[in-house]
Amino acid sequence: MLKLMRTALTAVALIGPASGALSNSLSGAYLAARIADREHDYAAAARYYTRALVMQRGNPELQEALTLAQLLRGNFDDALPIARAMDKAGVRSQVAQMMLATDLARSGDFEALIERSKGEERGIGPLVDGLVRAWAQLGAGRAEDAFATFDELSEQQGLKGFALYHKALALAQTGDFAGAEAIFSEDEQGLVQLTRRGAMARAEILSNLDRNQDALDRLDDAFGPASDPGIAALRERLEKGELVAFSHVNTAQDGLAEVYYSIAAALINEAQADYTLLYARMAQALRPDHSDALLLVADLLEDLGQYELAIDAFAQMPRDHVDYHAAELGRISALRKLSKDDAAIEALNNLAKTHGDLAVVYSTLGDVYRGQDEFALATDAYDKALARTDEAARNRWFLLYARAISLERQDMWDKAETDFRAALELEPDQPQVLNYLGYSMVEKQIKLDEALEMIERAVAARPDSGYIVDSLGWVLYRLGRYDEAVGHMELAVELMPVDPVVNDHLGDVYWAVGRYREAEFQWSRALSFIDGDNVDTEADPDRIRKKLEIGLDDLLAEEGKPPLKVAGDN
Repeated sequence: MLKLMRTALTAVALIGPASGALSNSLSGAYLAARIADREHDYAAAARYYTRALVMQRGNPELQEALTLAQLLRGNFDDALPIARAMDKAGVRSQVAQMMLATDLARSGDFEALIERSKGEERGIGPLVDGLVRAWAQLGAGRAEDAFATFDELSEQQGLKGFALYHKALALAQTGDFAGAEAIFSEDEQGLVQLTRRGAMARAEILSNLDRNQDALDRLDDAFGPASDPGIAALRERLEKGELVAFSHVNTAQDGLAEVYYSIAAALINEAQADYTLLYARMAQALRPDHSDALLLVADLLEDLGQYELAIDAFAQMPRDHVDYHAAELGRISALRKLSKDDAAIEALNNLAKTHGDLAVVYSTLGDVYRGQDEFALATDAYDKALARTDEAARNRWFLLYARAISLERQDMWDKAETDFRAALELEPDQPQVLNYLGYSMVEKQIKLDEALEMIERAVAARPDSGYIVDSLGWVLYRLGRYDEAVGHMELAVELMPVDPVVNDHLGDVYWAVGRYREAEFQWSRALSFIDGDNVDTEADPDRIRKKLEIGLDDLLAEEGKPPLKVAGDN
């Protein structure tokens, strides 16, 4: 069968997975599913794997693939019968075993879950099996066995941090807050890496020990002055002297959800996104109200290009939840990637009504308006974002930089330059700011020596940035140092071969050094790369055609601009 599948691959790739004739055959359905898998289109993958499985019932490869596709799209209950069938047939599948363990936890059958976690043939992996067994023992009322299992797991190489973290959560869940805090405070080697969720859990533990000030200090250690509504709400309660109940793990089932979530969080940037999504989905199946798992699932779907699924996932966050703003900002990001800017603006304006104290709402609104060339509206949004941003905040430079761009595009140069320089006071070597300010001064033919120094610093920081290398070549051209400009402009074109502005610039530089035929070639290339529906004013197609018709020298004379310098000019 595999040989037949390989033979049909080219045809499926050309015809596409929606082709009815091909996808109605076994090999065609399988390959259509594989293409959908590759594109992370889990709904299509599930549809085609189902079709293939109907034609070859009991095929373990198809069963596992269908189980995974259904799970990744969030259909746990649809995937469960297939996992059970695989287990009954003796098929070894990690995905199926994870699902069956999760199903036992959801039904509260912790004794059966303990037995399942012991058998190698039904295992998932040393870390997951050990943590699952410990939490199942706690759920079965066998606390002494549970903590012994956590301790045994902590002795295995590379697993100590996870084991100690989950033991601390388990101790807190049983009311032993002193024991839980002892684990955190005695972790001198930093094995228990505290995420945002872990830091907040520890703060709740300290509050239950009547140590609210220590909880506040630990939050400051973890986050500094940064905050979000969730952390701010926790800080407010601690500052008022309230006893903050431990909410992160209320039951053994919650603890099992935390197993999958903490592993998913650890896998970010360490494993493929769909593998991380598998663990995050499992956490959701165990605890649907796990807000951090929901956000992680949605973020992963967005990273995988599944924007519609991401939007649906973000939209599941309740409006009264403390993390609603984070989910809405995520949904807005996905809307923008689908070019639904009007919907994004509407959502941001609604979010401003409920979370108008958050600078990020207005900075995001400014970014959307700036992307639409609505620079006055963008400036107003950045004004509001800056008014809500602490003077010492790390991201303040970017808000100044973004507002400066908006002002520059409105021909408000004095105000723009003030913002650019204020951004550089906060981040003196920031290459984006150095490049934009330097390039702007080059275009305005002012302070060219300072502009050159700024752009050289930007290139030193980002030598692989085509835009920045182009800026260096262009300032040298503007200074009449044409021979020096050539190499930098050629490198810029290598880095950004289809950018019309960079190709146009190289044409001008070639013309300046007498390489007229090559200049005309580059101008023609620049014209071919211009999008007729979105013309960049820096690569004006009419001006480029005029250069091709009469040459750069005559065009400059016609425009009343200074002629190109010649060797020996000062």
